[in-house]
Amino acid sequence: MTTGFYWSERCFWHAGGNYAFTLPIGGNVQPLAAGALPENPETKRRLKNLLDVTGLIHDLSVHSAPEAPAEDLLRVHPQSYLTEFKEMSDAGGGELGQRTPFAQGGYELAAQSASLAVTALENVLNGTHKNAYALSRPPGHHCRREDPMGFCLMANLAIAIEAAKATRPDLKVAVLDWDVHHGNGTEEIFYDRADILTISIHQDRNYPIDTGAFADRGTGKGEGANLNIPLPPGAGHVAYLDTMERLVLPAIRAYAPDIIVIACGFDAAPVDPLGRMMATVETFRAMTRQVSALAAEICKGRLMMAHEGGSSEVYVPFCGHAVLQEMSGSPINAPDPWGDAYMQHQPDNAFNRFVADQITAMKDALQRS
Repeated sequence: MTTGFYWSERCFWHAGGNYAFTLPIGGNVQPLAAGALPENPETKRRLKNLLDVTGLIHDLSVHSAPEAPAEDLLRVHPQSYLTEFKEMSDAGGGELGQRTPFAQGGYELAAQSASLAVTALENVLNGTHKNAYALSRPPGHHCRREDPMGFCLMANLAIAIEAAKATRPDLKVAVLDWDVHHGNGTEEIFYDRADILTISIHQDRNYPIDTGAFADRGTGKGEGANLNIPLPPGAGHVAYLDTMERLVLPAIRAYAPDIIVIACGFDAAPVDPLGRMMATVETFRAMTRQVSALAAEICKGRLMMAHEGGSSEVYVPFCGHAVLQEMSGSPINAPDPWGDAYMQHQPDNAFNRFVADQITAMKDALQRS
C-alpha cells in the first residue's frame, strides 16, 4: 500500500493580522518589511517544493480534499463559535483568539485544512493507504472547542478523530504530539475520555505557559489517558529518542490503539524562532521510524500525521522530507545541509544525563500510579 500525502495550495493562502513576529504592530513595534506571524505559508510550500525537486513526491499518493462539512466541524466546535468565525471571515477577516488572525475566506481555508486531516485519517483506516501525511494549514493542536489560539483556528486532528469515530464508535486512537509547544487544545478536548490517549512531548513552559505539566493525567473516565512530557530547553537528539523509548512507546503499546496519530510539528529544531530545542532532521527521521515500527507491531501499521508548527523556512522542508521518506520507504533522500554542524552543537553527556534523570523520574512516577 501507498503513503498518502494530502495538501492544497489554497491552504497556503491563509493570511491575516497586523503582527511583527508575535507582537501586534503599534506603539513602539515597527511593521516588518516582509512577513508577519512566524506561522507562514513558506515553511509548508517549501516542503512541497522540496518533495517535487527531489522526486519523492512521485513515491507518494498525492491528494487534496474539499472543505470539511459542518457536521464534521460540529462534533468538536459549537455552532456559536463556527457562526462567529464565518461571519467575521465573510466580513473581511479579523481575530477571534490569541494570535489567530485570518483574512477574508479564512473560515473556508481552516475548514479545508481540517478536511485534509479528516480525509487522510479516513483513508488509512479504510485501507486505502498504509499511512498518510496531511500538510494542514492553518494548524490545529492549540485550538480549543471555542477558543482559537496559537495560530490554530480549528482543531484539525480532533475533528478528524471524531469524524472517524462517527462510523467506528469503538475506535481507540493514540495521539502523539511532538511539536515544541504543548498540544493543549487536543488535550483539553479529550481530557475526560478513555478512548483517546493523548501524549505531548514539548519544551517545558514554552507555550502555553500554564499547561503541559506532567501531573496533568486526565480526569474522570480519562484519568491516566493523558501524558505530558515537558523537557528542559536545549534537549536534543539523545533526549528525544530516550523519551520515545522509555516513556512514549511503552505508553502507546500498553494502550493498544487501533491507529497512531501524530501532531507533527518541526519547531523543536535548532533554528526555529519559537523553540529552544536541538532536535535535528535525523531526530524526526528516527522518531518516525520508532512509531512506524510500533504501529506495525500493534495496529497493523496504521499511522497518520498532520502538520502543526515549524517556523524555519529553510529547515522545516528537510525535516518533513525525512519524515515522508521514512513513512514511504522511498530511497530518495534530501540530506540535512546542517547535519554535521547541528550534531556538533548537541548537548554534552552531562546535560544528557541531567535530562535522562528527569525521564527516569517521570517513568518511576508512572509505574507508581
